[in-house]
Amino acid sequence: MEIIINNLSKRYGKKEVLKNISLTIPEGMYGLLGRNGAGKTSFMRILATLSIPTNGDIQMNGVSIKETTKVREMIGYLPQDFSIYKNMTVFGALDYLGLLSNLPNKIRKERIYTLLEQVHLKDNTKTKVKALSGGMKRRLGIAQALLHNPQILIVDEPTAGLDPEERIRFRNLLSDFSDGRIVILSTHIASDIESTCQNVAVLNKGNILFHGSTETLRKQADHKVYLITVPKSLDKPIKEHYYVLNRNSTNTGIQYRILSNTPPNELAEIQTPTLEDGYMYLLQQAEGES
Repeated sequence: MEIIINNLSKRYGKKEVLKNISLTIPEGMYGLLGRNGAGKTSFMRILATLSIPTNGDIQMNGVSIKETTKVREMIGYLPQDFSIYKNMTVFGALDYLGLLSNLPNKIRKERIYTLLEQVHLKDNTKTKVKALSGGMKRRLGIAQALLHNPQILIVDEPTAGLDPEERIRFRNLLSDFSDGRIVILSTHIASDIESTCQNVAVLNKGNILFHGSTETLRKQADHKVYLITVPKSLDKPIKEHYYVLNRNSTNTGIQYRILSNTPPNELAEIQTPTLEDGYMYLLQQAEGES
């Protein structure tokens, strides 16, 4: 099971938001990482057949994206701004969506109860959608995306606005569902990808800057991350000369975790990079080349 993308581009008028993207997405959890405005949502909407590419082709398990009906049978989609029949109950909304998908009555009801248990909403079948918390609505969104048992699940910025506990629960939920499926997780939060995905692509200004394993992305910042402590009087010069990842005040001055190609001073301590460090280093290099 895989998605093969060849020379994909998308224009809105004169603005090119995706630029000749070629990518292969394998089975399992796959991360799409990029800043807000990088083109992630445009890319997700094309994969979900809600937007037509300007150029290029996508093969979903051997089926061209142009065969919209066949592709839609294979995919489930959770958009960034998810909304669903707010005056219906949780069960009623899913039941109505199942009817629209022509699911037989028995199969539909059995699947709804199974999904609601999996997304931890089995005690909310009679709760109106508008009464759900943000995290619960996201979990309901996953249930609706999986209602027709898709092979490919596409989720766009699913943890935006969730508290830390709900984010962890949601990431674990997606990971559980990735067994035997392709789950594409689009986000600007590196930790969401670091904890769930083995493979990742980085999108920046419509271009793919990187695609490969999350470990390879992390290693982009090997020997580039340093910890230094300086007097408060040097606060401004440090921020002017280095990319600061973290800044903390201490009793002896200010401690910085910075990106640098060379040690900033003889007391600098080299640090093991995180995925976010590798991602930020990649973006900084791209900005330097532009």
